[in-house]
Amino acid sequence: YQVWRHRVGAPTDQDVCVHTEEDERFFVGVHRSKDAALIVCSIGSQITSEARVLDARVPDGEWRVVEPRRQGIEYSVDHQGERVLIVTNDGAENFRLVAAPDSSPGRDSWTEVVPYDPAVKLDGIDVFSRHLVLFERAEGVQRVRILDAGGVPKELELPESVASVWGASNPDYDDDVLRFGYTSLVTPSSVFDYDMRDGTRRLLKQQPVLGGYDSAVYRTERLWAEADDGTRIPVSVVYRRDRPRDQPGPALLYGYGSYEYSVDPTFSSIRLSLLDRGFVFAIAHVRGGGEMGRHWYEDGKLLHKRNTFTDFVAAARMLVATGWTSPDLLAARGGSAGGLLMGAAVNLAPELFRAVVAEVPFVDALTTILDETLPLTVIEWEEWGNPVADAQVYAYMKSYSPYDNVADRPYPAILVTAGLNDPRVSYWEPAKWVQRLRRHTTSGRPILLKTELGAGHMGPSGRYDSWKDEAFVLAFILDALGRARTPAAA
Repeated sequence: YQVWRHRVGAPTDQDVCVHTEEDERFFVGVHRSKDAALIVCSIGSQITSEARVLDARVPDGEWRVVEPRRQGIEYSVDHQGERVLIVTNDGAENFRLVAAPDSSPGRDSWTEVVPYDPAVKLDGIDVFSRHLVLFERAEGVQRVRILDAGGVPKELELPESVASVWGASNPDYDDDVLRFGYTSLVTPSSVFDYDMRDGTRRLLKQQPVLGGYDSAVYRTERLWAEADDGTRIPVSVVYRRDRPRDQPGPALLYGYGSYEYSVDPTFSSIRLSLLDRGFVFAIAHVRGGGEMGRHWYEDGKLLHKRNTFTDFVAAARMLVATGWTSPDLLAARGGSAGGLLMGAAVNLAPELFRAVVAEVPFVDALTTILDETLPLTVIEWEEWGNPVADAQVYAYMKSYSPYDNVADRPYPAILVTAGLNDPRVSYWEPAKWVQRLRRHTTSGRPILLKTELGAGHMGPSGRYDSWKDEAFVLAFILDALGRARTPAAA
């Protein structure tokens, strides 16, 4: 919450505090612009931001506020030549790119560089001396565009229509080569160099996959489900090409849907164990995430949060209705806020799932968000609402909070994990939920609680311990679905 200036070689008692943030919703950070011209102090909450800049040649000079914070307005800054570049949602729900002169970076001096496009979300930029790189989303798919010095755009062509792409480390401001990362549900994580002058690319590295992996054996595609209100929900799937389609098979549906976090399609060698057993793996890109733009997030938070849960149920029903799977062969998985999703989904439609994995699940949501003494509660009010001060928020959260809505239902087999040292989801949340589920389930299927006594929110540390943990989860799913053997072994 503070930024201090230290002169190298001077006693620390001469350090100067240059900013103290009094609003506990906001975090502060300091970085240099890519061209090293500015020192930037970035201040941000979940939905509001403010940046202060300083001439890097005069580090003990006066900070200038780019634009004073306004609730709900976000922006980030970089620098190119003699202009400040600003990515903002001011007047642009899906963000736009503007520029301002160094001498007056405020919004009165902003000029358009990339105008607002309601169909395209501008996720961010990378700045080079002769190019601007735009990282965007359109129709739920990531893309990259490059602007040359004249502002002419050129789109980076990607080999697959459903994939993930991101900027890798590009520290050289004067470079003409963009290094980027790429993956899909069938393509291992890869690193490319792309020459922004002539459009040529070179594969530098691809994650090795042991066991003779052949990507041609697998297929990925985009499906669409229809939500209760008619909204189309994208669902990314991967499966073996020889998987039978004339009868339902086993499936694992994953979801998250909070904080505008996008669950983009990425490769996992561990997932091959399921695919080779005939599974289809699916990601439901539900509202509350950011896959379809800022409105996708807004439609799945605060008093619209139930859309997240009904979208997931709609994705599950689509997989059943189109013959991919059946309720006796369908498992679901999610963690943290995705664990909240799991809890809400099994309250809404327990008959749809044979097994559910809820990892460090945020299932006692109302009680937690009412407790201002917990470390994250106040900053979370911008995501869920403040039930302490707003009776409508209280009633709405109570209507979906998984723990508060457990009832006598035929719940699926459920594996719940917790971490004793978890600062985000306290271990007692999943423990309380499991006890209530055990009292009310009418199916007779197991409700299991696995608490890691030495772990926090992200589970066991270390490569081998994390693999053992993943093997335990997959074994639970296979056992619950009765698919412990490969098709060949069967």
